Amino acid sequence: MSSTVTAAEVSKNFGAYQDAAVREPVIITKNGRPRTVLMAYEDFLRLSKRDRRVQRTVDLTDEEIAAVEASTMAPGFEPLDAELDAKHAAD
Repeated sequence: MSSTVTAAEVSKNFGAYQDAAVREPVIITKNGRPRTVLMAYEDFLRLSKRDRRVQRTVDLTDEEIAAVEASTMAPGFEPLDAELDAKHAAD
């Protein structure tokens, strides 16, 4: 859950909203529309780690493609292989 407040409210009582943001994100609006979010630093770090880099497959080198082709599933994830095999069999 999160709370929503105006930018003017935040500027009047920043300390209180800063404390609230440690418990849950605070959505800050401007002209009635969400514009920014005030959140705990730990939440920011957690979300930042989930940020993924995207690379187009056409940009992979032959060495990178060979490494992907030679890779294997970690133990315990065999059901995912079966799921992929079933999907490709249906195509």
